[in-house]
Amino acid sequence: MGDGASSDEEFPDDWTLYADRPEWSDLEPLKQDDGDNPVVMIQYSEKFNDVYGYLRAVISKQEKSERALELTKDAARLNAANYTVWQYRRDILKALNCNLYDELDYIEGVIEDNPKNYQVWHHRRVIVEWLNDPSKELELTENILNMDAKNYHAWQHRQWAIKTYSLFDDELQYTDRLISEDMRNNSAWNERYFVLKHTGFTAEVLEREVKYVMTRVRLIKNNESPWNFLRGLLQHGDGRLGQFQEVTDFCENLYDGGIRSPYLLAFLVDLYSEKYFEAYKAGWDPDEYRVKVQDLCETMANQHDKIRCKYWRFIAEEFKRKVEKTTDQNGL
Repeated sequence: MGDGASSDEEFPDDWTLYADRPEWSDLEPLKQDDGDNPVVMIQYSEKFNDVYGYLRAVISKQEKSERALELTKDAARLNAANYTVWQYRRDILKALNCNLYDELDYIEGVIEDNPKNYQVWHHRRVIVEWLNDPSKELELTENILNMDAKNYHAWQHRQWAIKTYSLFDDELQYTDRLISEDMRNNSAWNERYFVLKHTGFTAEVLEREVKYVMTRVRLIKNNESPWNFLRGLLQHGDGRLGQFQEVTDFCENLYDGGIRSPYLLAFLVDLYSEKYFEAYKAGWDPDEYRVKVQDLCETMANQHDKIRCKYWRFIAEEFKRKVEKTTDQNGL
């Protein structure tokens, strides 16, 4: 079934309308009230009208029973994105003191059919919170991510479980495996940064992760994800792009070796801009860095990132303006 779209496909051929079930004869279904002059008349299926008519009746009477619980299953099957269905189902679960591990099993199947539906993931989170047991969440999200490595809802749920219940221990190994399988998996790089952010950027961690990301860049130079990860790492420590000489050497060696990845060149623009003002402040001649920044911006605009040529000319002008402002303030 689609992610929350109404569908009759999940119902077996011998499924019986609630209106034809003797055990529901005590209840009068309630029609949907679209007002006197609805703008658009939606043509719901017979099953949809039947199920939701009885659901509205059950809710109006606040009936919390086993049959009402089963009714919410059919309603969710028809429209898994309906907030009211899941909220009322939770009300019934509480009222009947149901086995919540059975509910986890049920909602796992619903998630597998609706992996990009916010409401089903939210329901799962609430049940996990009630149980205070996240033991199945990493496995569940891993299974969903095996189907779609960039499923936002699965990553969000995984990060919630990890952060809430301190499940960080094996997550770096997990991200390493995903990155090894696909180094362009930006979600895996983001998850790795998420773990590091919550476990701490010590000097030892920074050094290790810098080496890790450089190893990955060596394998695929024209890959945006690790370059973004590297920038994120270098925001820590003393915050400078050039705080590790090995990073500077690494980037310059790539450039000298003929690599013209736009992500490398963009990194060098910022690195040399930083080095220009550091050299100027220290009383050294910074002109070589000024030339490098200007040349790199020009080559980005004309060759390696032509679609953003106006951006790179703007960066060059901004750098020039800052240089002139700095020299003017110092009377040069």
